[in-house]
Amino acid sequence: MEPEPEPEPGQGQDPPRRVTRRRGRTRARLLDAAFAVFAAKGFGRVTIEEVCEAAGFTRGAFYSNFATLDELFFALYRERADLIAAQVADALAQDGPGLDVPAAVDRVTEVLLLDVDWLLVKTDFLVRAAREPAVARALLDHRARLREAIADRLTRAGGRTAPPAVLGGADGAARAVVAAYDGVTAQLLLDRDVEAARAWLGRLLTALLTDGGHLPA
Repeated sequence: MEPEPEPEPGQGQDPPRRVTRRRGRTRARLLDAAFAVFAAKGFGRVTIEEVCEAAGFTRGAFYSNFATLDELFFALYRERADLIAAQVADALAQDGPGLDVPAAVDRVTEVLLLDVDWLLVKTDFLVRAAREPAVARALLDHRARLREAIADRLTRAGGRTAPPAVLGGADGAARAVVAAYDGVTAQLLLDRDVEAARAWLGRLLTALLTDGGHLPA
């Protein structure tokens, strides 16, 4: 395993920036390695040594970036959760003022499902959140931002694409979308059939977001 690289004396005029870039690369490698290890073993069964071994670094490299395994776990979750929220917002923004629901649903399901490894890590985070208020706040914050991105897009579509009234407006529709995702991905964790989950989620979201609420044939 390699230690985190240190700046070489006498090279260039800006060593702090080089250290920051190196540290950023080290941090990214640790996060990538942790993602794979957490998905394979579950957070509670992973040690710092295992993350370091997977990343190819020493414990010194770990502690120069994270104080604890908990801090790394939270950083990993935030990174992936923020990426998903941004991808969903981008997928919903591609239709201009109106909203082509079937096309938007296709784009959203592509970015929402990601992969089973992410769902395993996310589920670990959910289990911890159920027992620890600080973790729960972090998870609730992510879910709120995801709902806000969806509700904002539905609101901007206005009367051109109004969700069924029974959902209680754009915010209620956004909550229904997130709830549908939760339900479909729970099944995905059991049967590992990504394509079936993506297809079913697409049908379910289309039914939720179009007037009438009937599943397409």
